[in-house]
Amino acid sequence: MYVVAGATGNTGSVAADTLLAAGKQVTVIVRSAEKGEPWRAKGAKVAVSNLDEAAKMSEILKGAEGVYLLIPPNPEVANYMENRRRLADAMAEAVRESKVPHVVLMSSAGGQLASGTGLIMVNHIGEEAMKPVARNLTILRPGSFVENWEPVLMAAKANGVLPTFHSPQHKLNMIGTADVGRFAAEALLSPASGSRILNLAGPQEYSPEDIAGILASLLGREVRVVNPPMSAAVPTFMKLGFSEDAAKLFEEMYIAANSGKLIFEKEGAEFRRGTVTPREVFEKLLKN
Repeated sequence: MYVVAGATGNTGSVAADTLLAAGKQVTVIVRSAEKGEPWRAKGAKVAVSNLDEAAKMSEILKGAEGVYLLIPPNPEVANYMENRRRLADAMAEAVRESKVPHVVLMSSAGGQLASGTGLIMVNHIGEEAMKPVARNLTILRPGSFVENWEPVLMAAKANGVLPTFHSPQHKLNMIGTADVGRFAAEALLSPASGSRILNLAGPQEYSPEDIAGILASLLGREVRVVNPPMSAAVPTFMKLGFSEDAAKLFEEMYIAANSGKLIFEKEGAEFRRGTVTPREVFEKLLKN
C-alpha cells in the first residue's frame, strides 16, 4: 500500500492515479471526507488528516510501502517560514514513528540552498527535516511548474499581456505537474536504497517571451511580456491576499531566479526530462 499526500492538488492527484492504474493499493490523505469521495469512487482508501497532525499521520503511514509527501503553500499565514517549519517537523515525526520504509519528498530546484531563495527555503527545511528520519529517501527537485502561469492566463487572453517578475528573456527550467506526479509514482514503485535526488525538467527550457509566443499562437492574438519593477512585487502579492511575510519571500524567490541561483544541484543527482509541453498545459487550462 502506498500513501499519497496532496491528492487534491496537481502532482499528488497524478501520482495517486498512476499508482491506481498500476494496480496498487493507495491511501490518499485529504483534509475532509468530502474531498476524499472521488478517490473512494476510484478504489482508493481515504485518510482524513492535516499534514501537521503528527500522531494521526503516523497511524496512516504504518504498514505502507512508501509515501509521497510535500509541504503545500499557505501564503496567507504570517510568520510563513516558522509555520511551514512546524509542518515539516510534524511530517518528519510521523515518518520516524511509523518507520515507513521509503519517502518521496517534493522539493524544488534550489532546495539544496539554505538561504537567499525566498519561498524555496521551505523545501530546504523539508529536506533537512526528513533526511535524519527517512529510512530511504527520494527527493524530487523539479523546476518551476508550468501551471504557475495560470493566474495570468486571463490577462493574456483578454488584454494580450503576460505580467511576470521573471526577466523576459531568461530561460527557466519548467515542468508540467503531470510529469512531476508521474515521476513521483515511478519513484515510489522503484524505491531508493539510501538517499537519491531526482532533478526534473520539462522537454526544454523556456523564457517568459517563449511562453508569450506559445500563448499568442493558442489565442490567435499578440501577447507581450510585461515586466514590472521588482519593487512592485510585495504590494502586488499583498493585494492578492498574501501576508507581508509571504509576499517578501516571493520577491526574494524571483530575485534568486533572475540571478540564476535556482539551479539544479548536479553532483550526486539524477536528471529526468518530462514530455508535457507548456502548450499542452495551456490548452487544458484555457478550456476550463
